[in-house]
Amino acid sequence: MTPGSNIPLPTARVTVDVTAPVRLDVSGLLLTDDGKVRSDDDFIFYNQPAGPGVTYRSGGGTAPDAITVDTTAVPPGIEKIVVTASPDAAGQTFQGIEPTATLRSADDNAVLATFTPPSLGAETALVIVEIYLRNGAWKARAVGQGYANGLAGIATDFGVTVEEPAAPAAAPAQPATPPPPAMQPPVAPPAPPMSTPQAPPAPAAPPAPPAAAPGTGKINLDKGRVSLQKNQTVSLMKGGRPLLSQVKMGLGWEPAYRGKDIDLDASVIAYGPQRNHIDSCYFGKLQIVNGAIRHSGDNLTGEGGGDDEVITVDLGRLPQEVSGLVFTVNSFTGQKFTEVAKAYCRLLDATTGEELVRFDLTSAEPQTGVMMAKLIRQFSGEWEMTAMGDFVKSRTVRGMVKPAAQAL
Repeated sequence: MTPGSNIPLPTARVTVDVTAPVRLDVSGLLLTDDGKVRSDDDFIFYNQPAGPGVTYRSGGGTAPDAITVDTTAVPPGIEKIVVTASPDAAGQTFQGIEPTATLRSADDNAVLATFTPPSLGAETALVIVEIYLRNGAWKARAVGQGYANGLAGIATDFGVTVEEPAAPAAAPAQPATPPPPAMQPPVAPPAPPMSTPQAPPAPAAPPAPPAAAPGTGKINLDKGRVSLQKNQTVSLMKGGRPLLSQVKMGLGWEPAYRGKDIDLDASVIAYGPQRNHIDSCYFGKLQIVNGAIRHSGDNLTGEGGGDDEVITVDLGRLPQEVSGLVFTVNSFTGQKFTEVAKAYCRLLDATTGEELVRFDLTSAEPQTGVMMAKLIRQFSGEWEMTAMGDFVKSRTVRGMVKPAAQAL
């Protein structure tokens, strides 16, 4: 999911677990239509792990903390449950430790969606996702709104007061992307004990939810081959299990003008859990990470049917330090993607050659680089592929390292 996107909930009971390279404190708040808690009972966290329709589960430092919502048990008048997170270490920010929220069915643990807020910095508390009621149906929305002024200061935004004196809540840190119109003021759990909530202001009519971003949402391979749209994600799972360990990413293109060669270079960039660059595999370096990633070699024309360049990834042999892969295409000779036709990428079973996932680039910009797709390792160990189609001004893979890291 991307900030502001939403999905309908296909099941009444869902769990949101939140992971990061460091331990997090995760909590949930039940809100009325004015965006306030009714009482302390509506604040669910490690010291109060159960409330009406909402429960907290600690991961004990070895697994993610989680909030489970049973929409059938949520009391009348509750319109929204927000899930918040903050680093457990005092004063630590989200700089370099961006969390990932995974929305699952609480009944069979099937993954429904994932969301990683982009480009965090000085934030010390974050509203990650919200479960909300709209026209009688429950939905989930990716939020990703952060604050830089500490947990106790922003708790009052949802009508919670603390016994210890605290400075007034400061304005929220500016998110990397504009917040969606329906976003309510964020909150995170205060460290000090709480007292009776403040009286809420007069209720205001809830704003309409934002439209879902085109192509967002996640699917799996249960129904066979998948054709992705831009920003859509597919889990490389079938029947709840990883489908395969070795895959091939085939990238292809054709010249837009007959009789003209187009020389593009396909590459893959490997990253660690903090978006740190590990290595890049391209025509000048055909193997990386001990051969777990291999490149087929350079194609100088783009002519002919089938994949122009192929990158083979042995997911089972990738070291744990590799958590993200971004597949890119560049024009070293300076030809723009407006001169390219039928550019695509497709994921294949390396053993059988079966095409599993395909993404066709349907638009072009006068740039020399494009990020085609990314593979992300989830906390559970499963891999997900997301179609990107984002253009960059760069003729080499070296110039793609920074923008690709920001896109993870």
